[in-house]
Order: sequence, then C-alpha cells, then structure tokens
Amino acid sequence: MNSKIGIVIGREFMERVHKKSFIVTTLLMPVFMLIMMAAPALIMTMSKSDNREILVVDNSGYIAAGLKNDETTTYTRVNMPLDSAIARTDVFGVLYIPSEVDGGTVGVKLFTNGASSMALESDIADNIDKIIEQHRLKSYNIENLDEIMSKIHSDVKLQSVRNDKEEGENQSSTVLSYILGIVLTFLLYMCLLLYGQMVMTSIIEEKNNRVLEIVVSSVKPTQLMLGKICGIGLVAVTQIVIWGVLIAAMSAFLLPALVPAEMASELTALNSGTLDVGSAATDMEILQAMSIMGNVGYIIQLFGMLILFLVGGFLLYSAIFAAIGSSVDNIQDASQLQSFVIFPIIIGIVLGMTAASDPTSTLSLWTSFIPFTSPMVMMARIPSGIPGWQIAVSLVILYASFLALVWVAAKIYRVGIFMYGKKPTFKDLLRWARYK
Repeated sequence: MNSKIGIVIGREFMERVHKKSFIVTTLLMPVFMLIMMAAPALIMTMSKSDNREILVVDNSGYIAAGLKNDETTTYTRVNMPLDSAIARTDVFGVLYIPSEVDGGTVGVKLFTNGASSMALESDIADNIDKIIEQHRLKSYNIENLDEIMSKIHSDVKLQSVRNDKEEGENQSSTVLSYILGIVLTFLLYMCLLLYGQMVMTSIIEEKNNRVLEIVVSSVKPTQLMLGKICGIGLVAVTQIVIWGVLIAAMSAFLLPALVPAEMASELTALNSGTLDVGSAATDMEILQAMSIMGNVGYIIQLFGMLILFLVGGFLLYSAIFAAIGSSVDNIQDASQLQSFVIFPIIIGIVLGMTAASDPTSTLSLWTSFIPFTSPMVMMARIPSGIPGWQIAVSLVILYASFLALVWVAAKIYRVGIFMYGKKPTFKDLLRWARYK
C-alpha cells in the first residue's frame, strides 16, 4: 500500500466499506436471498382465489358427475336452459358441455361474470380430458377396468448420479443446478452493473469538482484509473466473501438443524450410497438438493468460482466505465454512452438463463468463452458440473481481454479527464485511443 496505486486502492476501498449502506446490504443480502427463495411458495399460498361456484350445464350426461370440487372451485350441475344459467349473476360462471364433446368436434365453453384465470381454465380442461378418456375406456367393456388401471399405474423415482465425479460428490440435482445458476447469474449481473457504474460516477464527480487535476499532478492517470478499478473491485470481492462465509455457515449449522429426523436419516443413507430409492419417503429431487446444499466444500468452491469470474468481469467492464466517465462532464451524457456497455451485460444474463436450463448446448459452450458474456454464462453452467478445462479457458480469455481493453481504456482516460465542455463522439474516443 506504500505505492501510489496502492494509496488510491486503499482510499477507494475504505471510503466505501465504512458506509452504513455497505454494512447493511452485506448483512441483509443473505437474508434477502433466503426470503426470495421462499417467496414463490408464500405467494402461491397467499394468492389462492376465493371459492368460486360454477354451474354446469351438461348435455353429455356423464362429465358433470366426474368433475370434482376443490378448495377454490365448486361445480354445481343444473337442469336449466343455457340462457337461464348464464343470466345468473350470483355465481362465478357457467360451464357448458355439449353432447358432441366426446367426438372432439365441438368444444366446451366457460361463461364467466368476471375475469377468469389460466390456472382455472387449465384445470377444467385437464379434468374433462381425463373424464372423457375414462369414459372411452369403459366403452370397451373391459372387466375390472379400475383394478387393472390401478395395477398398471407407475410412479418412477429417478436418481441422477454423475459418472464423471468421485463417490460422495456424484449426487446431481438438475432443479437445484438450474436455480443456483439463475441466482449466481443475477448476482454477478448486479455486481457488474452496480460497481461498474460506481467507478464511472466516482470519476465524473471528481472531474466536475476539479479534484482530478490536482490528483494527477502526483499520480499518473493510468495509475489513478487502475487504483479506482481495483479499490472498488476489492469492495465487491469483500462483499461476496462475506456472503459466502455466511451461507457456508448456514449450510453447516442451520440447515442440519432444520431437516426433519426422517429426512436426515435418508440424507445420510443417500450420501453413503445405501439408500433404497424405491422405499424413500422423500422426493429424490429434494433429497439430492439437500445433499448438495449441505456440502460446505461445494458451497465454498461455488463462491470461489464466483469471485474469479466477478473479478475478471468487473475488471473488463469497469475499464470501459472508467473510460466513459473520464470522457464526459455529467451523468446525462454518460447515460447515452454507457448503454453500449449495459447491452452486453443484459445479453449475458439472457444467455445465462438459457445456459442454466441447458448447460451443455453449443450456444452455452461458445458464449461462455466470449469475454463480454462469459462471466454470466459460466456461472450459470458451473453448478451443473462442467469440465474444468472449459472454466480454465474461459478465465484465460476473460483476463487476457481485460489486459488488452485496459490498455485502450487507459489511453482514453488520460486524455478524457482533461476535456471539458464538449460531448465526445465515438470518433473522438477512437482518436484518443490512438494517441501515443
């Protein structure tokens, strides 16, 4: 820290980590992530509709009897003309089933007195399909049909095991890998955008206050730019490390305490390879997800990869943000130029979501090597257990691209910080980059 660039790094780092906002967000983010993971279940629980009564005008003679009521929908068969049933305003709606529905030539109609929902319409269609299918089977006059159907019913429990992993690390959960990929991609996206723009706004503020003119008398512009980038990047790394430690601690101590005794015994059997999958009371996907989340080493490894790609992606994008910040006088002018930096980040997160669902596709593979998209795409693929050489190649390309880009950005920076009163064009930026 005795060097000039070290002094700049220390100043940028300490200025931000001492803020209350940094401390609050660092401590609350893991809690927020847990709440977000539980939010879908809470929303589904709280968003259940009130009980809806639906009158059924059934001309088929058998479908209405097969419709089953549930917590939100009550079916009431009525013997009245369709026009009279539709005139009823004291019910949610009317379900009209024509006599020709079994032949598939005429559709079912739902008349409602208000807005319907996709879930309701899907449930009605699925129920009617099952009733018609059962009715058609009975038309074949097969004896003991219900008993035969119960005997042929199958409920396969699938356990996914990786052949390319060591025993004890070969458990695989596609759902958990997808969720982790999406979460890590969004986390990286927010860090790149938030801290990259922080570099830009810091330079613009100091330029407007004419502080840079004094600072560059003691520090070279390139050293100042690298100091700002590294100092703010160190803040992001510190935050990620703290989050990793907190989540690893929850995985080691909190998660085992919350697991029910029966599930805990099945988890132990699964990890030791002695679990009888057919007799397991817990869904295999849940068991495998719990097994992975309880692996502290896996959590640490995941956050280690996140830090490597965060540092590489941040260095790459913050160099561009620094060049933009040095070339303009206010945030309004910068917003037009930074859109060309934000677009690749947005494209990266879109490609990352695609990679999370299919991490081995050709698109996912090649976009994980492109430096502008590789941080988001790689973090979406890593939870699925991709080959190590792909991670290594992606990191080498990413950091090599930063070295090349920071050389260009430094040339723009050293000219731009002394330019005032003129909004630069891309032609101006290219001319500054060619200066020796």
